[in-house]
Amino acid sequence: MILNQNLKENINANERITLVQNQNLEQYGWNQNFEKQFELFKAKGYEVGRVVIEHKHIYRVLTKAGEVLAEISGKMRFQSTGQGEFPAVGDWVVVSLRPEENKATIHGVLPRKSKFSRKVAGRDVEEQIIAANFDTVLIVSSLNNDFNVRRIERYLTMAWESGGNPVIVLSKADLCDDIEERVSQLDAIAVGVPICIISSLEGRGLDEIRKYLGFGKTVAILGSSGVGKSTLINNLAGEEILAVQAIREDDDEGRHTTTHRQLVVLKDGGLIIDTPGMREFQIWEGSEGVQQTFGDIEELAQQCKFNDCSHKNEPGCAVQDAIENGSLAESRFQSYLKLQREIRFLENKKKKGVKGPHKMRGKSPTKR
Repeated sequence: MILNQNLKENINANERITLVQNQNLEQYGWNQNFEKQFELFKAKGYEVGRVVIEHKHIYRVLTKAGEVLAEISGKMRFQSTGQGEFPAVGDWVVVSLRPEENKATIHGVLPRKSKFSRKVAGRDVEEQIIAANFDTVLIVSSLNNDFNVRRIERYLTMAWESGGNPVIVLSKADLCDDIEERVSQLDAIAVGVPICIISSLEGRGLDEIRKYLGFGKTVAILGSSGVGKSTLINNLAGEEILAVQAIREDDDEGRHTTTHRQLVVLKDGGLIIDTPGMREFQIWEGSEGVQQTFGDIEELAQQCKFNDCSHKNEPGCAVQDAIENGSLAESRFQSYLKLQREIRFLENKKKKGVKGPHKMRGKSPTKR
């Protein structure tokens, strides 16, 4: 199968694939649960690998033979019904290896233990997998003028829905004079969620992050552009793996430095999935995530006089009482309502089957 010529030309010299024999897949997160799911494929002579980078339908996959370039099989491509069935960074995939070529063919994706999903851009109602098979979610937000509680709520909803354990990381502590106030704002909306304060410039808080990175453990990082995700990964890795760009001085916003999702393997153990900065995203599923993130509002709703209370003008509304007495912020309630509306809207579209033609189905990646 011929690889896309543009992709081959874009692989930098320092990214050339080196075949390393007898890799221990456990260091990449392989465990007994995945082994059990793989038994049937193993009996048929297939191998397994983990996706580290996706380049427009061409994948870089870690296998027992080292890192190889892989493409999806024609059968898998034809039988797919949506993007959610294709491999994502962090996925364990069933492959047939061609080690003498440093290449492989992907035949399937093993069931995911966790995943980030969002609706694809545009009008189509289709799932896009951002990352898969992680243990912890680091929600990174800078302590400069870009700090936004409502945005963190949205990331929290996504994190709880994913199946990973969320941890809030507040970066650039050296640029903030009122850290305690901002932490208190998050304590009110993220009860029980660990909050780590870091400064890459000062080396502060990195050991606290490292405790989530053990042998074979995977951490996924979410956050807007310019919050310091790439700098954090470089510091944890002990070398400059990812490019870093300065924030704009006029508005404290950053430029996109990560242009694609990738899995970074750390020398001292642990793996990190980096994602491009996402200021806004359209969630794919969120009912459970909303319940977790807005547990205080859900609990108040149970105390309303009427079971079908809309929390507007009804007498005995515990939610409105909480807003009036100041124990619940109006902005938090509005954030809750906004997410609820988005989820209902998307669910209605799913039921109606609003979806465009699947562009990848039946097409060769070399004929675009």
